[in-house]
Amino acid sequence: MRTLRGNPWVILIILSAGFFMVLLDLTIVNIAIPNMVDELDASLDQILWVVNSYTLALAVLLITAGRLGDLRGKKNLFIAGVALFTLASLACGLAQDPAQLITFRIVQGVGAALLLPQTLSIIVDTFPAERRGVALGVWGATAGVSGIAGPSVGGLLVTHLDWRWIFFINIPVGVLVLVMAVAVLPGTQRTLKHKLDITGVLIASAVLFCLSFALIEGQRYSWNAWIWALIGAAGVLLVIFLVHQRGQQDNEPLVPFVLFKDRNFSIMNFVGMASAFGVIGLLLPITIYLQSVLGFSPLKAGLVLIPLALGAMTMAGPAGALSDRLGGKFIVVGGLVAYAAGIAWIMAIADVGTSWTAFLIPLFIIGLGAGCTFTPIATELMRNVPLQLTGAASGVNGALRQVGSVLAGAVIGAVLQNQLATALRDQAELRAGAVPAPYREGFVAGFADAGKHGLDVGANQSGTAQQLPDGVPQDLAQSIFGHGFIDAMQPTMIASIAVLLAGAVACLAVKSHRGPSANPHDLPVSEAPEPAAALPSER
Repeated sequence: MRTLRGNPWVILIILSAGFFMVLLDLTIVNIAIPNMVDELDASLDQILWVVNSYTLALAVLLITAGRLGDLRGKKNLFIAGVALFTLASLACGLAQDPAQLITFRIVQGVGAALLLPQTLSIIVDTFPAERRGVALGVWGATAGVSGIAGPSVGGLLVTHLDWRWIFFINIPVGVLVLVMAVAVLPGTQRTLKHKLDITGVLIASAVLFCLSFALIEGQRYSWNAWIWALIGAAGVLLVIFLVHQRGQQDNEPLVPFVLFKDRNFSIMNFVGMASAFGVIGLLLPITIYLQSVLGFSPLKAGLVLIPLALGAMTMAGPAGALSDRLGGKFIVVGGLVAYAAGIAWIMAIADVGTSWTAFLIPLFIIGLGAGCTFTPIATELMRNVPLQLTGAASGVNGALRQVGSVLAGAVIGAVLQNQLATALRDQAELRAGAVPAPYREGFVAGFADAGKHGLDVGANQSGTAQQLPDGVPQDLAQSIFGHGFIDAMQPTMIASIAVLLAGAVACLAVKSHRGPSANPHDLPVSEAPEPAAALPSER
């Protein structure tokens, strides 16, 4: 182990393995949704909290964890994050009801938040400019493969074992990463001495919680006054947070505003949010569609989604090299447009009897598009970040990307539930003539009230947890659910396409750069410009 200590390429492998676990768990749960609904007797909104509680905790704490890496040592935060994530994964796999699973997913998100921002900042600190492009290419490829391969890996585990193994699989990987990190990662060379902005952490947490809770639970509570009050509170708290942070810039900022003086950093953070929104915005509805409408097993659904991972693997490496030659923004724009076009293709062909082969080409195109975003976004975003702020910058970037994922899970989930409740009622009314006359009123009422009682999207379900009257054909109910879900899925995919195209348009405003880096800390001291602002402890 001593011979490996400090080796940059071994460090990259360790960081990428930890990064892989965190991003895999952002998407692997989606493929298990129908199985968890059945096994835990859970409703769609409860399972959406299983998905979003992890992402919410991750998003809330990433900025804090990135800053703590600058203050307390990036190695220390990475090791603590891996340990907590691994233990929480064990607890998730042992959970006995939705409440327990949601609780342990929050803890898992805390561990993920501690380790994730350290990966990018340690890479930037470890690799000199001439080798950083290759390192970021590996890191970007890891992001692409882990995030998009989640459904394929999850499908295999759920089919041959059960949903619990999507969490148990993290344990051996986590233990190996932990042992290697302790032995190989270099110790802290430099830390900054100042306090953490606890007030900022609490306000930011409150903003995200109010917004996510309102969006996820809105349909369940019929979008009543207090749901809208939560959305309004999130907006007010956001303003308070920004005002508070402005007052902290000369003291102890959680978010150094100097980072956002670089136009590329600001724009690329928005583009990263759009890209993250697109991933969840696609995977959440399509994994339910493949299993609950087309009747695929989790394994078959995961195999159908393999072209996503193949496309991402194909382009993640070349995209980094091409961005050095052509400029990263053009690669990202092309990737986001391809991503949106693939989703539009799927939206056009989705039906109750669509063959699995029809999805292969559009999914591969989506994968190619996603592969064009990972490394170029990271390269352009970190290009001008001063060395002393790499941890904070990585934390801000990671947090905003996870905000995109939180918003995607919340918005797509809310739209899906809202549209599905309406579509089920409409489809039931349309087909009520096939039901014996005495049962028609109750039949339609059961589907009309489904949204109030928790939508059931388990495999081969009707969409309503209510017992159908005797004499009502089960295949009729499943047909209503299938057509209703397709009707509901269309608006969710339109939302994802709109966000991706907005990211592509925003990316056009990025200042073009060619070459591996324009970062001030990569230049000789005589050529390096003065930082735009110094931290209090460095003055």
